Order: sequence, then structure tokens, then C-alpha cells
Amino acid sequence: MCSVTLNTSNGGHQVLRARLSGSGYARDARSKSLNNGSPSGKRTDAHVVFLTYFDAYLALYKKSTEEPEEFWADVAQEFYWKKPPSGQMLQYNFDVNKGNIYIKFMEGAKTNICYNVLDRNVHERNLGEKVAYYWEGNSPDHHQTITYNQLLRNVCRCANALKLLGVKKGDRVAIYLPMIPELVYTMLACARIGAVHSIVFAGFSSESLCERIVDAQCNILVTADGVYRGDKLINLKKIASEAVERCKERFVPCVVVKHHAFRTNTDASSKLQTPWDESCDIWWDDLMDGVSDECEPEWMDSEDPLFILYTSGSTGKPKGVLHTVTGYMLYTSLTFKYVFDYHHDDVYWCTADIGWITGHSYITYGPLANGATSVLFEGVPVYPHVGRLWEIIEKYGVSKFYTAPTAIRLLMKYGREPLYDLSSLRVLGTVGEPINPEAWLWYYDVVGQQRCPVIDTFWQTETGGHVLTPLPAATPLKPGSATCPFFGVQPAILNEHGEELEGEAEGYLVFRKPWPGIMRGVYGNQERFESTYFRKFPGFYVTGDGCRRDQDGYYWITGRIDDMLNVSGHLLSTAEVEAALTEHPSVAEAAVVSRPHAVKGECLYCFVTLKDHKEFNRTLMEELKRKGQREKIGPIATPDFIQNAPGLPKTRSGTGILHFQGSTGEQVSKSVLMNK
Repeated sequence: MCSVTLNTSNGGHQVLRARLSGSGYARDARSKSLNNGSPSGKRTDAHVVFLTYFDAYLALYKKSTEEPEEFWADVAQEFYWKKPPSGQMLQYNFDVNKGNIYIKFMEGAKTNICYNVLDRNVHERNLGEKVAYYWEGNSPDHHQTITYNQLLRNVCRCANALKLLGVKKGDRVAIYLPMIPELVYTMLACARIGAVHSIVFAGFSSESLCERIVDAQCNILVTADGVYRGDKLINLKKIASEAVERCKERFVPCVVVKHHAFRTNTDASSKLQTPWDESCDIWWDDLMDGVSDECEPEWMDSEDPLFILYTSGSTGKPKGVLHTVTGYMLYTSLTFKYVFDYHHDDVYWCTADIGWITGHSYITYGPLANGATSVLFEGVPVYPHVGRLWEIIEKYGVSKFYTAPTAIRLLMKYGREPLYDLSSLRVLGTVGEPINPEAWLWYYDVVGQQRCPVIDTFWQTETGGHVLTPLPAATPLKPGSATCPFFGVQPAILNEHGEELEGEAEGYLVFRKPWPGIMRGVYGNQERFESTYFRKFPGFYVTGDGCRRDQDGYYWITGRIDDMLNVSGHLLSTAEVEAALTEHPSVAEAAVVSRPHAVKGECLYCFVTLKDHKEFNRTLMEELKRKGQREKIGPIATPDFIQNAPGLPKTRSGTGILHFQGSTGEQVSKSVLMNK
């Protein structure tokens, strides 16, 4: 537990600054973020309410952990319930020695998350004419404003269209779309009728898409004809058709959105050859034609599934992380409200893709639950120019900005002076990976102009929402630290023997008890759920991350402990990359490690042992990069380095042990199971 104590005297304040000055950069959140970033210093209506000082955060945190029933019951009052809960607020077992692992929250309650994030805002809070999303396309010429009324009507039309295709409660719907409004319409339509959405990032390959369709047993696929990323044209329908062809054991109807870029640009449209199968393909516009814009919600049990989202696993096979309705709804809503100190006049922008958990929680469900106005961005940070992000902030008056350290490091290369008005900004956030102090300070100094707190959030697909995070107006900040636990979250640090470490310590980051938004399982695989997250240390949820706790009780994420790599904020399994490499007919064995990268944080450094009489040359390297990774997993898995390793060392058991000298001088050890 964080143990910093803020004194109200100036002397105590100076002591705190000295203690927080890690690398010579003291950042005092009490003076910088108490006013929520307001240059005038007059805004004091932060959602931390009485959390004017850090000790008040501690008091509310204490209530959330010692009186969780009362705490979460208060949060639940903000939502509509068709039927109230009939049992305990939270039931769980984290100890594999005591039986199956399970988490149940507000059992017996009935609600609908789509109703709560849309109908409630339109009909009860009179927010129908408020902007829900400013959609900003890949091209600055493409933009659209969507109000809550319009969003509700479009979601209902989509829900009715899905029902026309036979989709019903419990069915799984695969969504493979770029960051366009139809992506939000479809996921909320699924939630409205009780279908389970499985969104696949639209940068994954056909094989990765097929694997997820088959594993989740999806009944339908929603995709688009194509998309531009920067100046690169991507034929999404071609990839989707290849995926459906691979799913030979399942008939998968495919709904195809005609992207705005190809409606308005005949030259672009002519470049896009859209494969079409009349037996299973249907245009979105044809499906929606004449469909009613009213749809009654399906009332869901609290623990009914909401969505499946696949994340890389250390075995190489992605895991279908399962989240359920009520706990996820309450947790994403509460974390959004407090972590971003949301107010009704804010314009919020998270630059993530909805294909990842950040987009689920903090572009769709969390912001909409609070009636927020958000920017929905399809493009990339440096197209058509390096100031695109700052241009959008100025255009819409963005006040809360949430992005990845990878994007920050990329933009640092272009200098310290964004040529745009960023005075609307109040809170800055980071997500996806630990942020290095240099990037933190550039973000704080240049983007936030030394007046916006930087909220460095730690969480995972599995956690559903933020678990370690500062709060604006409450938490003194340290560049690079995720600081303290959110309400209801109880972290601990264990050594290799499972012994809990007190005080300053470094080891495995685990959590003692569940919070409402934690995952409920791995879809269709209880054994994998338990072995991945609970078997190593019975009684704890194991994150797979290393962590250090400092003298003030602040938490610092040190990186993955398992065989996972974090590339540009995206987890990749070393086993999955190695398997793709060894599918090449010239490769006998492969091993993958991380190498520090100035922009991505980590990049892939691959070692390959070739079969007899095969030659290692540039052509082979390009084939391994293109066919072995881009086409099998996706562009994010493209190696930066491939090295010929005529003989990888092995133990007697056949486990390869690889030592790689990183560019920063540290040695990375890696064990890889070699196929014999």
C-alpha cells in the first residue's frame, strides 16, 4: 500500500519533493494537478471529491478494501437495474487447492450495458443532443459528428439487422473493422441483444483472424472493404475472405461495410478489388436498409458474458479473455471517471484502437457510461504530417488525452515545439507499457506545458481496467511509476517461493482479491485460466509482470517475467513468433528475445538455425519477415533483426538456452523449448 503522507505545511511539502526527486526531476502533483491542470488554478471540482490531499485517497481506498459491499453498492446506484442483486456483492476463490477458480459479482442482478451507456444518457440524463464522438478519419478531410441520439438509433438499427441474420443471446460475433463508427455500432448492438462480441484488431493476418473465429465459434463476421493507414491501402475484405476460407468447418456469413474513403474517392475505390461470395457476403448498407431504429434490450444476468478479447499466450496460442456484464460496466465507468477526472464539458481522446482492451474500456464503455464526448481516431500519429495529433487536439479542444509511450517516443524525435494550441489540455495519460522517465518528462514539459498531470496507468486485458494508477488532484507523481492501486485493488509482491515481501521489494506482481472488472475466465478453457493465472501462487492472481515497490510504497513495473514481449504496447508470445519462423521450409529451429528499441520499447531479435545445405541470405530474411510474421500473425510481429545461429545451445533435456547482449549492455536470458 502506498505510504506517502502529505503534510499541509510548506516544510512537509518540500520534504516530499525531495523524496520524490528520483533522477533529479521532482514533480509535485499537489501543486501541478490539484487544480486539474487549470492555468488559473481555480478549478477544484475534481471527482476525488474530498481527495484534495493524498491521505484522503487513502481513506477512500481503505473503505473500498475493508467495506467493499458498501463501496460497490454506492457505485451501482448510478446505473439502471431491471432486477437488483439477490446475493453477496462479491464471491470468489483464488486458491486452486480449494477448488475451481471463480469470480461472481452482484449475482442475481439483471441489466443491460448498452441500455446504461446509451438509453440512460438519452432518456434519463437528457444528453441526446450531446456529442458522443467526433470521428476523425485517416484523412483530415474525413470527419463526422455523432450525437448520443444518433448513436442510439444506429446501434438499434444494427442490433435489429443482426437479429435478421439469426444472431441471438449468447451467440459470438467476430468484428474485424478499422476505427470507424460502425465498429462502435456493432459492438454495442451485440451488447444490446446479448450477443458476445469478439473484436479482432484489423492489423492481424487472415490466419490470426481465422484462429479467433474458430476458437470463439463465431456465427458471423463484420468487416469492411478496405482502409487506408497513412498512405497505405489495406484490403480488409481480402484478408477476411481468406480467413473465412480457412474456417472450412464453419459457415460464417460476412457483413461488409463500405468505408467512407471508398464512397467518396473513385480512384481509391478502383484500386480496391473486393472479393465477393454471394452465398455468404452482404453489404452493410443493404442489410440496414429499412431496418427499425428502435430495439428493446435483452436483460442480462450480471455474470452473462459481454465480450471475448484475445491476447497472446506464452504457449503461442492466443487466449480468449472473457469479461462479463455488470462488473466490467461498473469498473470501467468508475476508473474512467476518477482516473481522468472526467467532467461534463471535457473532450476526451484515447488514441488506442478498439481492437485492444484499451479501446474497449476507454473509448467505448467507460466514456459512454459517463456521458462523455470522445474523439474516435482512425489515422496514425504522423500522417499526413507529424503534427496530426496536436492538430486534432486544437481542432476539438481536447482536455483529456490518453496515448501510448511508443507514440510519445516517436513524436519526441520531431522536436519540442508542437505548432498548435494545446491550452485546452488538462490531464495527460499513458497506457500499454511502462513509460521511461525521459518520455514522461517530454510529455509533461512539451505537450502538457508543465501544467498537466501525467497519469501513468498499469493494467491488462485481463484486469478490464486500471489497477495501478495515479489520480489527478490526489497522487504525487514520479516519472515512470504507476504509483498506487485503484479502489478495491490489493497488490502484493512475491518472491520465487511465493513468500510475500514487505516494504521496499522487487519480485512478482500479484493481486490478493478480485475487483469487479477482472476477467472471468479463458473462453472454453478453465484449465488454461487456472494454470496461467493462479497455479504458480495459489491464493493470488498472477499478472506475469515483475514489479518494484519503493520506500514510499509506489509501484514500478519492471517488465514481463514470462515468455512474453511488449512491442509498441502490444503483447506478443515468443512461442507464437518462433512457431511462425519454423514453418519456413529452410528453418530447423528458432529462438526469439527482446532488444531495447528507442521508439517501440522492445523489438524482436530472432535467431534461426537453418536446415542442412540451406543458405542464410537477404532473400531468406525478407521471406521470414514477410511470410513468417506479417502474413501469419500481423505487421506488429515483424522482426527488426534476424540472425543466423548455426547451433543454438541446449540442455540435456532439449531446452535451448540463449543469452543475448542488448544494446544497453544488459544481458537477456531466454529459455526456448526446441522441437526435436
